[in-house]
Amino acid sequence: MPNHSFFAMLSRMKYISRWALMRNATNESLSEHTLETAILAHALATLHNARFLGEGDAPVPAERAATLALLHDVPEVLTGDLPTPVKYHSEHLRAAYKQVEASASASLLRLLPDDLRDTYTSLLIPNRDELHLWCYVKAADKLSALIKCMEERKAGNREFIRAEESLAKMLRDMRMPEVDCFMEEFLSAYEQPLDGMM
Repeated sequence: MPNHSFFAMLSRMKYISRWALMRNATNESLSEHTLETAILAHALATLHNARFLGEGDAPVPAERAATLALLHDVPEVLTGDLPTPVKYHSEHLRAAYKQVEASASASLLRLLPDDLRDTYTSLLIPNRDELHLWCYVKAADKLSALIKCMEERKAGNREFIRAEESLAKMLRDMRMPEVDCFMEEFLSAYEQPLDGMM
């Protein structure tokens, strides 16, 4: 009987810690981040469809955006979470890291049986037909990071303040009405205690 380890490898996302160079009040695993990113990608696509869909435009498939977001950091099972200042230090490092991620994705895909590989290839490796969906995933990824920074600040940790400012600017600079809408209508609730949310 074959022993395909793709899903067992993915389950190891819970062991990958994020924000390794920062002092954290609360540690965040890759699993936690990807779940939140999927929820946010779905929310952004849903906001687009409900409020910003142009006449005659096709709706954004929110479920597909959420699924892409769930698996967007899967290569980090093999590479770990490379800190952002390192990853984006230079074009050379960014290009090298993209190659490492592509190699990690290819290695993981080889752990699947042949009849499942195409489906998961389309989830791990962006294709031209879905580039618009990856914009929602990227925005959701940044929103998740911003929320983490807000939570750390709320816990009294000033270590994340500059990252919070930088991420908020990045998100505004994306010029996505769905992102602006989420930030205006939903983001402040993350500052509230539980009894203030009800």
